[in-house]
Formats: sequence, structure tokens, C-alpha cells
Amino acid sequence: MGKRISLTQYLIEQQRMHGHIPAQLRLLIEVVARACKRIAISVNKGALGDVLGSAGTENVQGEVQKKLDVICNEVLIEANEWGGHLAAMASEEMDGIYVVPNRFPQGEYLLLFDPLDGSSNIDVNVSIGTIFSVLKKPDDHAGVSEQDFLQPGSKQAAAGYCIYGPQTTLVLTVGDGVAMFTLDREQGSWVLTQDGVTIPEDTKEFAINMSNMRHWAPPVRRYIDECLAGKDGPRGKDFNMRWVASMVADVHRILTRGGIFMYPWDKREPDKPGKLRLMYEANPMSFIVEQAGGAATNGQQRILDIQPSKLHERVSVILGSKNEVERVTAYHREAGGA
Repeated sequence: MGKRISLTQYLIEQQRMHGHIPAQLRLLIEVVARACKRIAISVNKGALGDVLGSAGTENVQGEVQKKLDVICNEVLIEANEWGGHLAAMASEEMDGIYVVPNRFPQGEYLLLFDPLDGSSNIDVNVSIGTIFSVLKKPDDHAGVSEQDFLQPGSKQAAAGYCIYGPQTTLVLTVGDGVAMFTLDREQGSWVLTQDGVTIPEDTKEFAINMSNMRHWAPPVRRYIDECLAGKDGPRGKDFNMRWVASMVADVHRILTRGGIFMYPWDKREPDKPGKLRLMYEANPMSFIVEQAGGAATNGQQRILDIQPSKLHERVSVILGSKNEVERVTAYHREAGGA
């Protein structure tokens, strides 16, 4: 790109020229982006900043929290609570919602986030990230409650993630395509490096945790078996497998060159519909993927159409290149919902 376009300029142009972003939403996104810069600094320092290892606590899911999980959660809350853009926040790391304190003005938006996705990769220096989702607070009542957050993903006003890797990259959608911004560390600014991101409809790459194969439902096993059969099998082409164990990293690869990501239901915990969280991971990532021309389902229906029933609801996730996602979804439907 010839002219360097900053995140602020991009958002203002979206606001002025296209009418996609109200002023409060623009300011909210900028605050989240600044918080991600602070998180990037902590991630980058690693052992030098004493941020590696366990915090010795558990989150609402019963998962042991890393020090960075706690730090990132606090950074996002502190950055966003005082600006007047939000009514409340919800995080994968907190039991309930965090209502903006009375000493600060309340805004009209709700922010949900996974402060640090891919926590198992922190100590081994593999890409991790922050995922966020923005909803409009229903305006039919005063105050704010957990029920206000229980909106289908199709209602999102914006969604994005920041990946902390060799480059720190912010990926954003406000419902008009997907843009990528790279952090210029010397200037301290987010610079637009790709706009109109598009996921190829076909792919030869899949991402899934193969160690769980024996626990999968038949439709998932059928799809992966076909991929593994390669050019001599029914698909007539060879596939590669990738698995980073960080949803941000796996989705970023798909946005960059195509692919399919699967974290399906399995029979180890048959009563749970999946592992990933609908509100903090699946909804924002599905919004981004769809805006880039991809698809996202739970095997039965479009993820963005799912009506949440609780804040920490889990879901099966199949997302990425459109034709592959549709194939896996069709296999589930043929199997009668297996």
C-alpha cells in the first residue's frame, strides 16, 4: 500500500462515508485496540516481565488460569470501563457480567471478550490472541443485566481479534468486510495492511485435534477419513493438516490462505454441545469468517443464528472455506444430527 492508513482514519472513513460506525462504536473499537497494544507489550516481554506460568487460580470453566489470562482481563476492563461507550462487559475469565461502575457514564454497547485465547501456548512462545465481540444494549429498559448479552451472533455490531505473533495484527469487521491492521511498534500505531480479506471457497488444508479422533461423531470421522485418503480417495486431492491449539492462530491462517477449522462435539462429554464458548469465541470468529466469504456452523445450523441461553454457553464449531464447511454440515444432516 502506498499511503499508510491508520486504524483511526479507517474507522472515521467508515463512519463518515459508509455510515457503518456510530461515534460511540468507533471510540470503543479504538479503546479495545489500545488495550491490545498494552497486552502485546506484556506478551512480548514474557519471562522478563514475570508474566509466564500459572496464576494459581481457576476461571468459571474450572480451567487453571495463567498469569497472562488474569493480566489481560484486567487490562481490558480498566481500559474500557471509564470511556462512556459501554454499559457492561463479559469475559470468559469472569463468572458474571461486569457492569460499568456508577462513577463512570454508561454507554449503549456491551463488550464480550476472551482476553487471551490459546493460553496453553503462552509458555512455549507460540501465537496467542485476544478475541472480542460488541453488541448493542437493548434500549427497552434501564440498567443492564446478563439477559441483555444473550443475543444471537447475527446482532453483533463489530467483532475482531488481535494475534500476538511475529507481527501483532488486529483483524476487524463492522459488518462491511474484514480489514487487517499491523502494529507499527516504532510509531505505536495500527496501520491498515489488508482490506477486503477473502477466504477461498475451496481448500486442501484442515485444522483439528487428531488425538480426539476416537471420540468424534461419525460425520466428522467421515470427513477427515476422506481428507486423509488424499488423491486416491473420494476427494481426489491431498490435504495437509495444521493444528496450533490456539483458535486465533488457526483462524488467522484460514483468513490468510483458506482452510477449515473444526472443534466438534465428542463423546467424552456427551452432554456438552462443544468445547468452545459461543459468546466469546464462536460468535466473533464466525462473524469475521462470514464477512470474509467463509461459512461457520455447529454441524446443524449457522452459528450466528444460535440463540444463547447462558453467558458461558459452549458450542461445536466448524468454520472456514465455504465449500468445505458446507460438506461437513451436509454430512451431519445426512446422519440425522449425529
